[in-house]
Parts: sequence; structure tokens; C-alpha cells
Amino acid sequence: MSTTTPLLALYRRFERLPLGRWLFSRAVCFKAPYFGTIHPTFVALEPGRCEARIPHRRGMRNHIGSVHAIALCNLAELCAGVMTDASIPADMRWIPKGMTVQYLKKAMGPQTGIAQPRIPIVSASAGYELPVQVEVHDASGDPTFRAEVVMWLSPKPARKG
Repeated sequence: MSTTTPLLALYRRFERLPLGRWLFSRAVCFKAPYFGTIHPTFVALEPGRCEARIPHRRGMRNHIGSVHAIALCNLAELCAGVMTDASIPADMRWIPKGMTVQYLKKAMGPQTGIAQPRIPIVSASAGYELPVQVEVHDASGDPTFRAEVVMWLSPKPARKG
């Protein structure tokens, strides 16, 4: 994790600008449009850690008025994926492989997700599973949701030509 990935370099460039984190968040959602449905804003990004926040909007509510379970899953996958992309060696690539979740309490108000890997991220000659822990909490800091997103990391194929 010693070199800066293109995504991390982009975040660092944007975060220095007025509304830079918001602009970075919109850029991520442009690249992966489905994440735009939860209106995320990245709060922090560094190798081995990503933090993003989502608002409590009407379109993300369930029948009891709390943030919908799938919106929380979406936040977990977003944080885990962006953290992984900002942390992997240049010769590796990633894709989500699975997710397990725990709903801890009603998710009311804005929610903040923090993703961190459970094991060191390393370059490898063969693919391996990277478990990423994501904890989501409400504005008072109480955990509302936990997920483990398993990423599959593998070497990039050799370039032809």
C-alpha cells in the first residue's frame, strides 16, 4: 500500500477544492451510477480506510420510516469497494464476492459507513479473498448496521501487445 492509486490521487486532488468531497462523490456515482441512489458524500479516504455518509431521504425509507436495509447494504458495498480501490497494489484488481450483514437497530437520520480491511492488502501471484469490515452508525455514533464484504483480489492479466 505504499503507492498512491489513481482513485486515491483523484480524491486528494478533489478534497483540496471547495465542495471537493461532494464533487468526488458525484464522480464516483457517475462511474458506478447505482450508488447515486443513496446520495453518498465521502468524508475520508486513505489506504485501508474509507468513510462515507448518506442522508435520510424519503426515497431511501422503508415502511417504518427508517433508512432501508438495502440502502445500508449499498453504503457498505460502496465504502468497501472505494477503500479497496484506493488501497490495492497497481498489479492487482478486485471485485465483490459476497456480503454478510447484521442489522443492529433502526437506522434513523444520516448514516455514516466506515470500511477497513480485516487483513493486510498485498500483491500476490494468485487471487485471494479480502474480508472488509464495514460499520455504519447514526449521528449519535450508535452502530446501526455491520457488514463484512468479501472482495476477490487477483493479479491483473498481462497486457497484450
